[in-house]
Amino acid sequence: MQPPLLSRLLVPRLPFFYGWVVLGCICLAGFARQGPAVAVLSVFVVPMTEAFGWSRMELAGAVSLGGVLAAFLSPLLGPILDRRGARLILCLAVLGTGLATMALSLIQSLLAFYILFCFARMIWAGPFELGLYGALNNWFVARRALATSIATLAQMSGLVVLPIVAQLAMQGGGWRAGWQAVGATVLIVGFVPVWLFLVRRPEDVGLVPDRTADGIHRQVVPEPRYSRAEAMRTRAFWLLAFYTVLVFPVQAGVSLHQAPHLIERGLSPIVAASVIGVFSVMSAVASFGIGFLPRRWPARYALSLCGLLLATGSFGLIGVGSVESAAVAAGLFGLGIGGVMTLLPMAWADYFGRESYGAIRGVALSAQVLSQATGPVVSGALRDWSGDYTDSLLLFGALATLAALAALAARKPQGQA
Repeated sequence: MQPPLLSRLLVPRLPFFYGWVVLGCICLAGFARQGPAVAVLSVFVVPMTEAFGWSRMELAGAVSLGGVLAAFLSPLLGPILDRRGARLILCLAVLGTGLATMALSLIQSLLAFYILFCFARMIWAGPFELGLYGALNNWFVARRALATSIATLAQMSGLVVLPIVAQLAMQGGGWRAGWQAVGATVLIVGFVPVWLFLVRRPEDVGLVPDRTADGIHRQVVPEPRYSRAEAMRTRAFWLLAFYTVLVFPVQAGVSLHQAPHLIERGLSPIVAASVIGVFSVMSAVASFGIGFLPRRWPARYALSLCGLLLATGSFGLIGVGSVESAAVAAGLFGLGIGGVMTLLPMAWADYFGRESYGAIRGVALSAQVLSQATGPVVSGALRDWSGDYTDSLLLFGALATLAALAALAARKPQGQA
């Protein structure tokens, strides 16, 4: 795809690397991505279930179904990303998300809600994930860790801001006004910068990754070049995929049920909300901190540490009885989540290169979103069966421990640089 005209005019005149402009576009699109996030939907749960008489399970089912749909879409979308670049995919993703969330203000039935929200959630889990990190990894190699941490922080800011936008709009116009405000924000923030400034690869405008417009660069990192078929014949691919399948049920299962577990353990709702705030802050701290790790450090060690943090946090949540113990467990879990969300997209690119990143990541993403969808269901089912969340937290702690071992075994493949 031809680079945008405005970008072609700007690049020769800029005194700095154009990749930072691309990163700005990625950050804005990542912010807009959060329109159908669970944190945003949570603001609408009470008013929508009261308005229509739906159960909480009926409403939450759309989240899992959207993820399942993304699992089928992602492997098909990956090769398109490699051929055409992220600009078209992200523009369509922002438009689809913005229009779908605005259209939620018009629904009158559960079927209409499922059609629109599942569509938006499918975009959230598939096209956005591939497009954002596909664009980023094309432009940054030596500075990939820093760029990824900045992009992840931008997405987390969307998780903070968009629920507030919805809540403010709902005060004056009800839940329908809330969805209108969310959709409008998504379109305003995300579409124009991506359309005008996002370029597929630095080579398309006469640059190379990490290199400034005058040709000066700080560090050259040898890049591997794997096709999807070649990557899938390596041990590292399957170990990274196994790690993904193990950690994402933990992430989704603990995150969604964290507040009710803390309340059942005797903490007040406001204290439980404060503990979740600690979880969110520590996730952001981990995401940002990873950007400053030396690039020579193997990603598998950091991924393994994240698995251990998730395991420690899961086990620690079992017996919480005070604000302090809950905050420590949630904080450790948050560090693990922030690390996983930042490190995994980097690891796939570092291990297998930019050339077929979309195709390779698309296969792994299918496993990710399917496993992620099982976490809340398993946790809820074990809670209903046993009467508390102890069994589910024991299970998630064990899965995270196994993931830490899988990460240690996932050595970077050799021979394709």
